[in-house]
Amino acid sequence: MGSLIYGHPEIDIKLEDRVLAHLQVVFSEKLGRNEGFHFSWADHDSGRNVVWVHPAMPLYFRYAGSRVPSLNPAWIGDMQRDINSGVGLILRSEPHGGS
Repeated sequence: MGSLIYGHPEIDIKLEDRVLAHLQVVFSEKLGRNEGFHFSWADHDSGRNVVWVHPAMPLYFRYAGSRVPSLNPAWIGDMQRDINSGVGLILRSEPHGGS
C-alpha cells in the first residue's frame, strides 16, 4: 500500500498503488493548468475527508511497489469529469473492465 502525502502539516492518505497511479494522472493534468480542486475520500476510521488541493502545496506520491500499474482509461475519464465538477474529485471504486 502506497501513500499520497499532501500539505503542511502533512496528510498521509494510504491508497493502493493502482489508485495512486490514476490519481497522479488526473492531479497532474489539473495542477499543471495551475488549477486547484476538492479531493474527497472515505476513511474507514473517520468517515469522509475532503481537502482543497492547490498547486502551491507540496504533493508527493509514494508507491509501495516498483512496478508501474496499468491504467484504466474509463476510470481516468470518470475522475476527469468529477475533478472538473463543482463538487470536485470523489474517490470511487474502479469501474468494471479495469486493466
